[in-house]
Amino acid sequence: MPRNIKQILSWLLFGFIIYAIITSPERAADIVQAVWDIIATGFRNIGRFFSSLIE
Repeated sequence: MPRNIKQILSWLLFGFIIYAIITSPERAADIVQAVWDIIATGFRNIGRFFSSLIE
């Protein structure tokens, strides 16, 4: 993708994120919490997997 198009899309995405946070902070917080839960669960499951390999 050309550099200019990639930069424009990045700025549009950044602007949309800021807009979403300003217009609905509760919903944005819920989304961040859900993403954090998914990441934490993934790391926990990876840890369990390697722990079970060691045992």
